[in-house]
Amino acid sequence: MLAIAAAIVFGLGLLLDLIGTSIAGISGTTFLLLGLLLLALHQAGIGTAGATRSGNWRRTRR
Repeated sequence: MLAIAAAIVFGLGLLLDLIGTSIAGISGTTFLLLGLLLLALHQAGIGTAGATRSGNWRRTRR
């Protein structure tokens, strides 16, 4: 989920950088750093779904 949010933030940052404007003082660089933060949180495992205690991500039904 955080990776999707990071992609959206990166897209907004790229759009602002291409246009050369800022939204309420927030530039494209700020969106770049926010996107990197979200990707780092995603890589750390925060906000991921489907993790179980046993580490088995695929549940089998018997």
